[in-house]
Amino acid sequence: MLPFDTIEEAATLLGRNLTVAETMWFKYSAKKSDYYLYCHNILFLFLIFSVVPLPLVFVEMMRSLGFDKYKIQPKVSLSLPEMFKCYKDVMRMFVLVVGPLQLVSYPSIKIIGIRTGLPLPSLWEIAAQLTVYFMIEDYTNYWIHRFLHGKWGYEKIHRVHHEYTAPIGFAAPYAHWLEVLILGIPSFLGPAIVPGHMITFWLWIALRQIEAIETHSGYAY
Repeated sequence: MLPFDTIEEAATLLGRNLTVAETMWFKYSAKKSDYYLYCHNILFLFLIFSVVPLPLVFVEMMRSLGFDKYKIQPKVSLSLPEMFKCYKDVMRMFVLVVGPLQLVSYPSIKIIGIRTGLPLPSLWEIAAQLTVYFMIEDYTNYWIHRFLHGKWGYEKIHRVHHEYTAPIGFAAPYAHWLEVLILGIPSFLGPAIVPGHMITFWLWIALRQIEAIETHSGYAY
C-alpha cells in the first residue's frame, strides 16, 4: 500500500510530477496491500500455464502445415487428450503446491526488500535486473538439474518430469512436488541478491515461465 493519499502528495514527496506509468500504478495500487499485490503472481502463473502453451498445441495438431521440420522428435506425437491430461496434472500441482507456496512465501519477499512504492524503476533498471536474474537462474538451475539427473535425484524426484519423453509446452512445470520447490530456489536467488520493484518481480516470474515453456516446446527454431 502506497504511503500517499493523493497523486499530488506523491508528486510533492517525489519532487516532480508522476509519469504516466507512475500515475497508473498509483491509481491501481494505492489502496491495495503489498501482500495482495504479491499474490497477483498466482493469477499470472495460472494464465501463463494455461494460455502460453496453446499455440504449441495448435502446431502439434496441425502438423500437416509443415512444422515437422522444426520438431526435435518428428516421429513422436501426442494426442489432444494426452496433452489435456498433462494440463490437468499441472493444474493439480498448481492448486496443491504452487498456489499455496505463493501464499505463504510473502514474508521472504519483504525480507529481501522487494518494494511496491514510487518511483517506478526505469526501463534500464528493469532490463539490467532481469539480465542478472536470468544469469543467476541459468547457472544455479544447471547445477540443480545435474543433481536431479544423478542416480538418487532421478529415481526419487526427477523421473516424474521425464514421464513425457516427447516434450510439450504443458509439460514444462510437470514435475514431482519436491522438484517444483527445489527449482523455485534459482528463480528466487536473483531477486534476493538484486531486489527490485514488484513490477520487475512480476515480469521476471512471467518471463521465466514462458522461457521454460519454450524450452519444453519440442521444437527448435
